[in-house]
Amino acid sequence: MIKRDLKTKPNEPLYVRILVRLIRPFPDFDFGFIKPVRQKAIMLLNLKRGNRVLDAGCGSGGSFPYLIKSIGETGEIVGVDISPQTIRNTKMRIKKNNWKNIHVLEGAAHSVDLFGSFDGLLMFAAPDVYASEQALSNIFPHLKINSRVVIFGAKISTRRFGWILNGLLQLAINKLSSSTPRLNPEPWKILEKKLHNFYIEEYFWGWMFLGYGSVEK
Repeated sequence: MIKRDLKTKPNEPLYVRILVRLIRPFPDFDFGFIKPVRQKAIMLLNLKRGNRVLDAGCGSGGSFPYLIKSIGETGEIVGVDISPQTIRNTKMRIKKNNWKNIHVLEGAAHSVDLFGSFDGLLMFAAPDVYASEQALSNIFPHLKINSRVVIFGAKISTRRFGWILNGLLQLAINKLSSSTPRLNPEPWKILEKKLHNFYIEEYFWGWMFLGYGSVEK
């Protein structure tokens, strides 16, 4: 089942127009250096067979193989992405792998029509989602009590000599997408207020992070 949110027309950023088309012939493509982080993120979700999980900002489905291993054939993955070009790649990945229990919603996370409840929420490289009060307010009513929430993204490094690349990283992100929030040392602050026992792990010399916590009662 595919649903489309017509409330928002995405302004396709540069990386979507170029990178998404380049990798289209390779539905299972993912950057090698990011795979271990994806695996760790899915592990932190603590999913079980038969669980239902929301992948908000799912992109072309890079996390789907790991999520499938956790929830099995009896579970369900719902992916959300604002880019129709990206979702075209996502559908190709789903078809190639013959996944029957993955549904994709096209739309902005702050207005997409979600259905049912979820045992976990993944926001992998999705700052437009995890750093948006509107998006989180639309998603959180669908999360079960004690469900796990995991995010991964870029940040300003506060480590020694981090300033050397902070400016370049921010410039690159601004050039790639006008809708992505500006980097800061703690881009998880909005989300953190909504979770219990929230933890952060830094990667790649402090320029990337993995955050996780649980939905409170």
